[in-house]
Amino acid sequence: MPEFTVNTPAGQTVQRKLFRAYGNSGTYDSPKWNVIGKRVEDSSTEMDWSEESKQDILGNTWATMKTPIVSQGFDPCEIDSGDEYQAKLLQLAIIDQDAQALSNQDLLLVHLYLQDGKGNAFAERYPSSMVKPTGLGGEGGGSLTMPIDVTFGGEREKGSARLDGGIVTFTPNTSAVEGE
Repeated sequence: MPEFTVNTPAGQTVQRKLFRAYGNSGTYDSPKWNVIGKRVEDSSTEMDWSEESKQDILGNTWATMKTPIVSQGFDPCEIDSGDEYQAKLLQLAIIDQDAQALSNQDLLLVHLYLQDGKGNAFAERYPSSMVKPTGLGGEGGGSLTMPIDVTFGGEREKGSARLDGGIVTFTPNTSAVEGE
């Protein structure tokens, strides 16, 4: 896998918009990636490493942790008829109430701030993720919102992504198996 580095000058911070989550409104083999969280003001991934600390009989402390469970919340997600992935979620959650389909969503995290020398960004695909709408509503006189919680799941596939004219193309890393 190529080496990815932060693509900003030393001392300059990274813009938040360079870390994005995408939902697939197409098929697994022909994905159509749609950014999740338009109009959401604050959202970040959380990593639960399931850490455990214990002390042995000699008073030594030992710590372990597992591969993280990665999750992210998007609140509020204002309903927008032009958002194809949101339309898919509305169908699955509101109309069909299809818990199994909502628990098997194809998602992509794109780190546009981490690039190789060719302009490709580091990306990670999670093909069996849970996307859980947690409500539907909003303030009187305001917009209808559907906040969602995401747990990225399935076999994580690392690779690279390229953003061209708003279209995301993901290329899986074929040179190494995850975990090696």
